[in-house]
Amino acid sequence: MTSIKKQTQVRLEEDVLAAGKAAAAARRLDFNKYVERLIIEDTTGARAAGMTAAQRLIDEHGTFLDDLEQQFDAPYADQRPGAAA
Repeated sequence: MTSIKKQTQVRLEEDVLAAGKAAAAARRLDFNKYVERLIIEDTTGARAAGMTAAQRLIDEHGTFLDDLEQQFDAPYADQRPGAAA
């Protein structure tokens, strides 16, 4: 089954367009597919559900994650710029 795509024109500020293209490239998507996904995620509630789940994770495990991050960073905390490793 082939879907029929409609073409549209969107005018964006130069920096917004550049940020969008960079985000698309980081996800290995072309810009059009990236915009399409953003719209689908926003209009279906998928993005909101993901953000709610992420917030719940932070609320429930944020302290643990902060402590873990500090443990991972600890070996590098005493290094000073220019000091021999």
